[in-house]
Amino acid sequence: MNNRIMSHMVAYYPDEEKSFTVARALIDGGCSYLEVQFPFSDPSADGVLIQRACRTALEAGFRADGGFELISKIRKYSDVPVFIMSYANLVFFRGVEKFLRDCAETGVSGVIVPDLPPDSDEGLYSYGKRLNVKAVPVIMPNIEDKRLNMIIKHTEEYLYTAIRVGITGKFTKIDSSVLEFLKKVQGMGVKILAGFGISERSQVEAVLHFVHAAVVGSAFIKVIEQNGERNDPYDAVLKKIKELV
Repeated sequence: MNNRIMSHMVAYYPDEEKSFTVARALIDGGCSYLEVQFPFSDPSADGVLIQRACRTALEAGFRADGGFELISKIRKYSDVPVFIMSYANLVFFRGVEKFLRDCAETGVSGVIVPDLPPDSDEGLYSYGKRLNVKAVPVIMPNIEDKRLNMIIKHTEEYLYTAIRVGITGKFTKIDSSVLEFLKKVQGMGVKILAGFGISERSQVEAVLHFVHAAVVGSAFIKVIEQNGERNDPYDAVLKKIKELV
């Protein structure tokens, strides 16, 4: 049985054409879900690697319209479920309802917006339900039980669970405290997408006892950088995703 991976990529990184190549490599390599980040100038939950990728993508000309065109292209290539990850500013500026309508029209399965939680979401969750686009809450391991229970009530299917506090990118040791937290959330009847600092197969195998899918992102950015952003990223990304799957 393959390891279930949600592969994170940044739209227009290293540029528009190569980001589609990255998507193809991740899909061809066996990812179960594709998480496409719409870059924003201040990606507050992301570490240095994804911050750098977002800056490069914006310099390459990323705009939301182009992001949705990329999603349409990906959907024509594969039926792997696609999730969009971004930040409140980009979603709110476009209009929350319009953003989710565009998601629905391009075949997006869900959206992950860390700074639009269920109790201050500007309509993200209600519009999502109406348009059949899953709004995915994001939680941290230090969340209080009362708030966790509230968020679970708003969770339709998927819950993004960071396996440590802080930002993405830094390697996370999968210790007993991480597994205890995942086990606790596992019993709440939702599909857990667990990420933040997962880059090796051993980490994936450790968390998959408790979660629906492991989320991997910065590891792919690192591979693209090491391969050289001007070079075709297909083979390097394909090799990495195959190691994890």
